[in-house]
Amino acid sequence: MIQVVTDGDLTGCFAVRREVFVAEQRIPEEEEMDAYDAHAVHLLATDAEGAPVGTVRFLHGAAADKKYAHAGVDGATTAVLGRLAVTRAARGTGLGAELVRAVEAEARRRGLAEVYLEAQTHALGFYERLGYEAYGAEFDEGSGIPHRAMRRPLWRCGPRGAAAWGLRGVGT
Repeated sequence: MIQVVTDGDLTGCFAVRREVFVAEQRIPEEEEMDAYDAHAVHLLATDAEGAPVGTVRFLHGAAADKKYAHAGVDGATTAVLGRLAVTRAARGTGLGAELVRAVEAEARRRGLAEVYLEAQTHALGFYERLGYEAYGAEFDEGSGIPHRAMRRPLWRCGPRGAAAWGLRGVGT
């Protein structure tokens, strides 16, 4: 199940991010957990037993404008997808794609027109299969991991609403 979680209930999201980004990719925790978490919309995927297995966040509004000014992001119309993480045990199940589609559904519900992201270059194919287009040169966003900017207009995402992605608490 995927659901939007509130600021007071981010424990599961942070646990997944610590496992994937801090432990596996060796990104310092103080860089991974940032001040933008307080301004983000967080989604959490849990397994049948309720254990956290995936997470993603997106920024929009003033927070997106500030953090992604270098990219010319318009936070009034754009959701900035980031911190997509799936635990090792849940990889290969399609959960990553479900989380991306859940972000799109929630962004659309909020009236946003586009999703922007900065993908690790090894993940470009994943996002391209979901309809995202890379543009601009490769860059290092500070973690030492090469990235590319990508975007997808939401009008091409189809008519699926939040319910189609099993979202609870989205669109209500």
